Amino acid sequence: MDIGGRKFCVVGAGIGGLSAAVALRRRGAEVVVLEQAPEITEMGAGLQISANGMVVLRALGIVGEPPEAGLRSYGTVLRDYRSGRLVSELPGPKAGPTYYYHRADLIELLRSAALRDGVEIRLDQKVTTVLDAGEGAEIVFSDGDAMTADCVVAADGGRSGLRTALNGEETPQFTHQVAWRATIPWGRRADQPRAELTMGPGRHVVTYPLRDHALMNIVAVEERSDWREEGWRLRGDSDDLRARFADFGGPVADILADVQEAHLWALFLRPVAQNWQNGRVALLGDAAHPTLPFMAQGACLALEDAWMLARSLDGQETIPQGLADYQAARRQRARRVVAAAASNARNFHLRGPMRLAAQLALSAIGPRLGRRYEWIYGYDATA
Repeated sequence: MDIGGRKFCVVGAGIGGLSAAVALRRRGAEVVVLEQAPEITEMGAGLQISANGMVVLRALGIVGEPPEAGLRSYGTVLRDYRSGRLVSELPGPKAGPTYYYHRADLIELLRSAALRDGVEIRLDQKVTTVLDAGEGAEIVFSDGDAMTADCVVAADGGRSGLRTALNGEETPQFTHQVAWRATIPWGRRADQPRAELTMGPGRHVVTYPLRDHALMNIVAVEERSDWREEGWRLRGDSDDLRARFADFGGPVADILADVQEAHLWALFLRPVAQNWQNGRVALLGDAAHPTLPFMAQGACLALEDAWMLARSLDGQETIPQGLADYQAARRQRARRVVAAAASNARNFHLRGPMRLAAQLALSAIGPRLGRRYEWIYGYDATA
């Protein structure tokens, strides 16, 4: 099937939605992106794009070499929380370097590419439901207006209403973990920038530089049960953040001391969707497979989805056949990556003798540890 001239509506103008819009448009589709917010904005937050995500960005022409707006990572440093003592050093994946991005910068690269390619982006558009319209789908908005398309791509996050329409109501599982996000001015340059993971009992902190070392990104995760707000734009108290990590020493203590504004959200685990599509609607990114942040793969999986969705549709005679191929190609991989992220959380928060034994093991095998995840980083959706 040639999708040239077919009309696609993408719900959500995040990384997954915009990359899907570009991928579909590059194959000739007419694409409209529907975003419920009145403007495309992203709070200050960093993300890591490993080789499996970078290969899609390059294939779509979003970035060149070196990648625009990204800062190359040279691996990860593991530290103990009390004094910041070095536990181990992990080199970057063999599949290729990871890049640190400010989320707003990556969104802007995708948005600009979409507009250059002729994608229409409509803001302040809240989709309430999608109805079967025979040969297509009817999208109904909160103000009662409607439009039709040949296919709808739901890229509107883990709490997507279209995910519920395809899979029914679900009860997300609270992980009893809360994550804090912050950025601070930095300006200290490193020849080979790396992420630093500081591990403590029931808590850990990840830091890495952004925007050519102008900012330092901070993600601090703690085990607790008294905060259950899921939205990640919720304002937190920076003094409370410091108090909860007051016994963390070494470099991370100085970083936390400079936090002026922080956001926090409770981490909930939802299953990978059983149904990714129904012949006219397809789920993509977090709408299909919300993942915990402990493998830094949320954005990368969405980029993989975007490429595979466009390729699957372009390789079958009908849209329903293409969507079935897309689900078959993506669901099992998403399940494996989501499971790996969930298990990684436990490894960062060990207590007592188990923590000490794990640190001894990391000290000995740390340089080889990354090999167990090469199946993640070495995946090439464009091959």
